[in-house]
Amino acid sequence: MSEEFAANEPTVQNPELKPEPAAMRITSETLTVQTHARIELINITDTVAEHVRQSGIRYGIALINSLHTTLALFINEFQEALLSDIRTFLEQVVVRGDYWRHNDPEFSDCGRRNADSHLRAMLLGHNLCLQVANGELVLGSFQSIILAELDGPCHRALQLQVLGSG
Repeated sequence: MSEEFAANEPTVQNPELKPEPAAMRITSETLTVQTHARIELINITDTVAEHVRQSGIRYGIALINSLHTTLALFINEFQEALLSDIRTFLEQVVVRGDYWRHNDPEFSDCGRRNADSHLRAMLLGHNLCLQVANGELVLGSFQSIILAELDGPCHRALQLQVLGSG
């Protein structure tokens, strides 16, 4: 074993003193959002952060889950030019007017003709897992939690669960 490695090994100062295990706590709640456009990007960072603070959990994780197949969640910078680019990207990658079997009555019983919304949501994802430290969400300087409405306007629900210790 090298001296450098040995110097970095953890040491136990008093093996007789063992910390009490912290009790695991879980909070769970449903958050609702009313959207106003077919494609809409909404910054929900402050709302989620406030619910995390109110949970009283100091160290753990926050899980956020969309309860809809055409409502996505992702993390990025919430800046107007970038949001415009994200909308353009989604519209170019999954073109609404293209043929999709989900929109064809011969293959699908869904009358909403919203295959593009499902496919776009699949690309972005439906849930996030974020660290909680000192009672706060851990996010980078320019990171925001963005809700992507892809088939609105609609009344939407998210499930937020915070797990950890106080």
